[in-house]
Amino acid sequence: MTSLLVAVTAVIFTFMSCLFILSVIIKRNDIADVAWGIGIIIVGIIGYLSDYVPADVGNSGLSGLLLTLYLLWGLRLFWRIGKRNFRKKEEDPRYKIWRDQWGKWFYIRSYFQVYMLQGLLMIVVGSPLLVASSMFSYSNLVYFGLLIWIIGYFFEVIGDYQLDRFLKSKKEPGSIMNTGLWKYTRHPNYFGEVTMWWGIFLMVTTLPYGIIAIMSPLVTTFLILKVSGIPMLEKAFDDNPAFQEYKRTTSAFFPLPTKKSD
Repeated sequence: MTSLLVAVTAVIFTFMSCLFILSVIIKRNDIADVAWGIGIIIVGIIGYLSDYVPADVGNSGLSGLLLTLYLLWGLRLFWRIGKRNFRKKEEDPRYKIWRDQWGKWFYIRSYFQVYMLQGLLMIVVGSPLLVASSMFSYSNLVYFGLLIWIIGYFFEVIGDYQLDRFLKSKKEPGSIMNTGLWKYTRHPNYFGEVTMWWGIFLMVTTLPYGIIAIMSPLVTTFLILKVSGIPMLEKAFDDNPAFQEYKRTTSAFFPLPTKKSD
């Protein structure tokens, strides 16, 4: 297991270092967001191809199923974020603020606080497939975890689709998306993201070292609920009365019935 972690760390370190060099050339740190899904897929592929898989078993077991889920999740995310970011001519405002705040230390802090930190998080979030790399095992928890993952994938994909249609339609300035899945949670796509990683954890939890993989959904949940997900996104709507009413009547995360207005 130690040698596998060393190999994964070396590959991700190289991948993120190359990405950093590219960001300096094109002057856009937001390519780090585009690379998130691809980086976790890379972690998964290394786990899938690792020497820990016995020759008489092959890769047809749990690791193969997990890699399929990683690909479905990561490639869709890569396409969605890439298409959104590179339609813009300028860097994402979050990174532009850091560019101004960090001054002469910008490149050093970018390398460690953006690229190396994200590389570490890629390894942590992608760890379930490293745990399952030597296993050919289908327990009831695998099927239950797969069901949880499918529910999460549904919320993320459908939530994003409904939001895209809303943004493309001609709405009044300041109007808020509050129909479809968005009627029951202010962030169905974030709910789906977290749910998927808890589902994957359940699929490996009974395996040797499986408990280590709990760091994957815990980190994802923390980042979305407390750091770069919901708090950062909702802060942009502090001055929007429609959103404040929506916030008062609609669950932030878990899908729940809408509260009645006073």
